[in-house]
Amino acid sequence: MIRISFTRAATAAVTLALPLALFAQQGSANKTNTDSTTSRARALQAVTVTATRQKTNVHDVPTPVSVIDSASLREKQPNTAADLLREMPGTDVIGVGTNQQRPSIRGQRGQRILLLEDGLRLNNARRQQDFGELPALVDVSTVDRVEVVRGPASVLYGSDAIGGVINLITRTPSFAGASGLSGRAGYRFGSAGDQSRTEALLLGHNDHWAFELNGAARVAGNYDAPAGSFGKVTLKSNTTMLDGGVRDHNVRAQLGWRGEKGAGAFLRTEQYAADDAGFGYVPPSILGGDPTQIRIRYPHQNFQKLTTGWQSGSVQSALFDRVEVLAYGSRNKRDLAQDILVPAGPNATIGISTANFTDLATVGGRVEATKVLSRAVLTYGVDFFNDRSEGTDSSLTTITGFGPTMRIASNKPQVPNASLTSYGLFVQANTQLTDRLAIIAGGRFQDVTSNPRETPGRTVSVTNHNNSTTVYAVNSIYRATDDVSLVASVGRGFRWPNLVERYFDGPTPEGSAYQVAAPDLQPETSVNFDLGAKVRMAGMNLEAFIFQSKITDGIQTVPTGAKQSGLPVYQNTNVAALRTDGAELAADVPLGNGMTAGVNWSTVKTKNVLNPTVPVGDTYSQKLNLSLGWRSVSGRFWGEYAVRHNGEQKDIQVGASAIGPVLPAFTTQLLRAGVRGWAVGHVRQDLSLTVNNVTNVLYAEAANSTFFRPEPGRSVTLSVVTSF
Repeated sequence: MIRISFTRAATAAVTLALPLALFAQQGSANKTNTDSTTSRARALQAVTVTATRQKTNVHDVPTPVSVIDSASLREKQPNTAADLLREMPGTDVIGVGTNQQRPSIRGQRGQRILLLEDGLRLNNARRQQDFGELPALVDVSTVDRVEVVRGPASVLYGSDAIGGVINLITRTPSFAGASGLSGRAGYRFGSAGDQSRTEALLLGHNDHWAFELNGAARVAGNYDAPAGSFGKVTLKSNTTMLDGGVRDHNVRAQLGWRGEKGAGAFLRTEQYAADDAGFGYVPPSILGGDPTQIRIRYPHQNFQKLTTGWQSGSVQSALFDRVEVLAYGSRNKRDLAQDILVPAGPNATIGISTANFTDLATVGGRVEATKVLSRAVLTYGVDFFNDRSEGTDSSLTTITGFGPTMRIASNKPQVPNASLTSYGLFVQANTQLTDRLAIIAGGRFQDVTSNPRETPGRTVSVTNHNNSTTVYAVNSIYRATDDVSLVASVGRGFRWPNLVERYFDGPTPEGSAYQVAAPDLQPETSVNFDLGAKVRMAGMNLEAFIFQSKITDGIQTVPTGAKQSGLPVYQNTNVAALRTDGAELAADVPLGNGMTAGVNWSTVKTKNVLNPTVPVGDTYSQKLNLSLGWRSVSGRFWGEYAVRHNGEQKDIQVGASAIGPVLPAFTTQLLRAGVRGWAVGHVRQDLSLTVNNVTNVLYAEAANSTFFRPEPGRSVTLSVVTSF
C-alpha cells in the first residue's frame, strides 16, 4: 500500500508538471491539431457540462472529470452506468448483480454521492446513509453520455455532492437530418445469470417537433462464482450467488419543440419497474466464519417520473442571455424484505423477518440563468425539491430451541411519515482573468426543513427541524503552455441528514442492536483540495491529480451505553472527522495504425481523525487499469483488451469478513470486439462481444468483501442492434 501526505504529493505533482510544461513549450511552435476524429470520444477529449454548466472541453475544466460517450456505452455494454466505474480513475462499485450496483467516488459512497439525471437529482431522503439511489432507474440505452465529477459540487447541485457527482445525460429529441422516422431494436444475452435483454427505439421529427419512444425489458437469474480461493474463503466448486438476479423494465416517451434563436421545450415521462431483485448472498455454511445468514431482498420497485423544461434561447437582456426552467415530479414505491437467521446454540435459532413498504413522492425544479460579460460567464439560479415519504413496517422474531417456539410480532413504523423540503440559491462566475488564467468561483445558500407527521403506531414529537448552510468553491486553471494546464481548486461540500438518519427508531437490520431517533442532527460538511495538471499534445491526453478531503460533523452511529429489549442502544450523532488523501493518474496515447493505449491509476486512504485505530477502508487501496485497443480506418471493426488490478486492502474491520483481516489483491481481464455499421440495404447492424473475467478468477470488490459477495466467473455478453 502506498501512503501519501498531501504536502508531499503536492510537491511531487508540481515537480512532475514543470518539466512537462517546458517540454510542451519547446514543441509548441510546430504543434498540429490532433484531436480525435473517431466516433468514440476519449474521456480526456470529451465535452462536459456538469462541472461548469456550459459546454467545455474536459481539458479546459479546472476539476477532475471523466466522460463516457454513447459510442463507448454501446461498446462496453454495461448493465447500468455503475458498471463503468470499475474502469475509471477514482471510482468504485458498491453492490453486485444486475441492477443493485451503486457508485463510490474517492472512498465516499451512499448519500455522499449525488446521482443526477440531466442535472436533476435522483437521490431521495428515504434511503439509508450507505445506500445511494440506483443508477438502474435510468435505462442505460437512453443515456447519451455519463459525466463523473470527482470531488464536491455542492455549489451547483446542493446536498450530497461531498464525494462527487454522477450525471446521467440522456438523449433529447433530435432535429438533425431530414424529417421522418427512424429507430432501432436490440437484443443482448449474458451468460452470467442467463441474462436476456431486449430494447426498442422509435423517433421522428419535422421542422419544429420531435418525439422519441423507448422501451427495454430484462430478465436475469442468479450467477455462479468460480471455484478458487480469496483470502480465507475457498470455494471448492462453482458456487451460486443467491438473490443476484432481477426482472425489470424501463419505458420512456418524450416530445420536443424547437423555436427561433435556440428556444425550445420538452416533456418526458418515464418508468422503471423491478421485481425479485436482491442484495445477493452466499450461504455462510459455504463460507465458514460467522454463521449468521442475512438475506436482503427487494420484491418490487416502481419508479415513475414526469419532467418538463423550457429554455429561452438567445435573449438581449441586461440580466441574462439565456434562461432555462426545469420541473419534475416522481413517485418511488418500493418493498424491502430482510430475513436474518442467527444460530444461538445446539438446535437453537433466532429468526428475524422484517418487511418495509415505502411510498416516496417528490416534486422539484430548477431555474437557471446565464449572462456573458466581457471576461466572464455568470451562472445563477434557484432550485427546490420536496420529498414526501409514507410507509409501513412489520417484523416477526421467531425463537426456537429454548422450550416452546416463541414469536414476537410488531407493526411499529421504524420511520414516521415525514417530508424533507429544500430551497437553494446559487451563483457561479467563470472568469478569464488573463489569456492563460481562468477562475471559476461560486457559492450557494441552502435551507432544509425536515417535517415528521403523526403516524399510526408511532409516538413522535411532531416538530420541524431546520438547517441552513453556505458553501463555496474556487477552481483555477492556468495554461502554462498551449499543451499543459495546471489546476488548483478548493471547495466546500455538505450533506443534510435524511429522514432515516433523523427518525429511525427500532431494531437495526441485522438484529443485533436497537437504534433510537436523532432529530437534532446537523449537516455534514467537507473541505476538498485538488492540485493537478492536464496535458494534451501529439494526440496524447494525460491528467494527474492529488487531493485531500476533510469531512467534519460526519454522521456516525455510536453506542449510547443503554439497553432496550436486551439489545445495546445506538444513535446517530455528528462525531466523525474523516480525512481522505489520494492521487489519480489517467492517460490516453495513440500508437498508430489504429492502435490506442490507455492507463489510469488511483490510490485512496481514509483516516478517522478522532479515532485513528478504527479502520474505515471501504474501497480499494490502489487500482490500476490498462487497456489496448484497435479500430479500423473505417471505424467499422474494433477490439479492446483490458486489465484491472486492485491492490490489497488492510484497513478493514478485523473479524468482520470471512475473507480475513486483509482483503487480497486481485487482477481481472476482459476482451471486447465488435462490428459497427454493417449495412444490409437501408438497415444497419451493430454487433459486439465481451468476454468478462477471462481467467475465471474468484474475487470480490473491496466494498462487497465484508459481507462477502463474489463477482461472476468467466462469462460472455453478446449484443446485436438493428437500426433503420
